[in-house]
Amino acid sequence: MERPVIALMYDFDKTLCTKDMQDYGFIPSLDMQPSEFWQRANVFGSGAQMDGVLAYLYTMIEECKRKGIALTRELLVEHGKKIVLYPGVKDWFDRINLYGAAQGVQIEHYVISSGLKEIIEGSGIADKFTKIFACEFLYDENGNALWPKTAVNYTNKTQFVYRINKGVLDIANDIDLNRSMPDDSKRVPFTNMIYIGDGLSDVPCMKMMKAYGGCAIAVYQENNKSKVEELLRGDRVDFIFPADYSKSGRLDKTVHNLIKKMAISDELTKENARQLKELGVRN
Repeated sequence: MERPVIALMYDFDKTLCTKDMQDYGFIPSLDMQPSEFWQRANVFGSGAQMDGVLAYLYTMIEECKRKGIALTRELLVEHGKKIVLYPGVKDWFDRINLYGAAQGVQIEHYVISSGLKEIIEGSGIADKFTKIFACEFLYDENGNALWPKTAVNYTNKTQFVYRINKGVLDIANDIDLNRSMPDDSKRVPFTNMIYIGDGLSDVPCMKMMKAYGGCAIAVYQENNKSKVEELLRGDRVDFIFPADYSKSGRLDKTVHNLIKKMAISDELTKENARQLKELGVRN
């Protein structure tokens, strides 16, 4: 019998790694400081009345042209190898999967990030995710970045939660995404979802979890603790924890408890459905 699925969804920058992923290798390769690059992208985007994520992707292309650097998938994957992950992240996914299996559920991990899919692919943990929803470039016949193929901004992140909910993971498939579907036929109920992020850019997904019965968790470094405390005070998240994914840490223990709770809830729902079926009642 197919096991119930529990989906853990993550932002990436400052959620699984210590800073914006472009800051590790890509921006230094342009002989720029991160603050200089992001200011240039933000000023350009503001002046052009452009979506901020599209503005930074455009700035990446333009700055590479200016420096004579070929912006290829391979280059970005290579920069991804420089990413520094938080403590415990490397073995987190296998540990959580094993715990889920012991509870009779299947754990799936997803990234929903405004960062670069190609950089994430070089991070050493890309194979742990069922799907990576992130920004991505379209490349020309010579392998050079031509145009953004996918742009994930702060508000459209929620569409990817719906895709996970319905099991429609092909981002080109909007027909099935928008098709009406009974709640009991959706692949991953919202009540079986946990979203982990680090701040304001994750609020739409976090609020969605709170509204639909899932769980929202914010992680922090000491220098941004006050920001996530505001999220907790404002009832936008369920929990806040230091960004430490180590075994037996506070985050680890809480996610274990959430999985256990969700697994029990699934069993109770199934038992209710069985009894109604025996009585000939349709639910």
